[in-house]
Amino acid sequence: MAVIGIDPGTAITGYGIVAEGQEGSLIPLAYGVIRTHKDLRPEERLAALYTQLTLILSEYQPEYGAVERLFFQQNVRTAFAVGEARGVILLALAQAGIPAFEYNPVDIKQAVAGYGRAGKKQVQEMVRVLLNLQQVPAPDDAADALAAAICHINSYRIKGLI
Repeated sequence: MAVIGIDPGTAITGYGIVAEGQEGSLIPLAYGVIRTHKDLRPEERLAALYTQLTLILSEYQPEYGAVERLFFQQNVRTAFAVGEARGVILLALAQAGIPAFEYNPVDIKQAVAGYGRAGKKQVQEMVRVLLNLQQVPAPDDAADALAAAICHINSYRIKGLI
């Protein structure tokens, strides 16, 4: 099973693809960020995000998508922009035939670090450890996306046991 985790944003969207090995190990296949230029109009940024994401989905063909749910934003403008990016991401996943699952940041932290209020550095270090990486994935958005993918794999395992 391969899962793409996505940390949505209009300027930077993190992605991370994790596969589950036969013995239950977690294997990082790819991770990085999709950047859109700040001088583009909002619709152009969303189109660029969609185009780049569909290329990644086509190349890696994950079976599931795990998208971080917008939890809370004090800046309404930022919240709307992230919401628009999430819509484009969900559309790209749907058009690729990839079921999307949404997770709150607290759920992701719980699944990766064992504590729903874990700090960003704790989560990043656990991502590094769980994926047996030499360094913490950078930038932060990519590490957050990998954490979302790990969260889905862990959730999928638990559902399989029930």
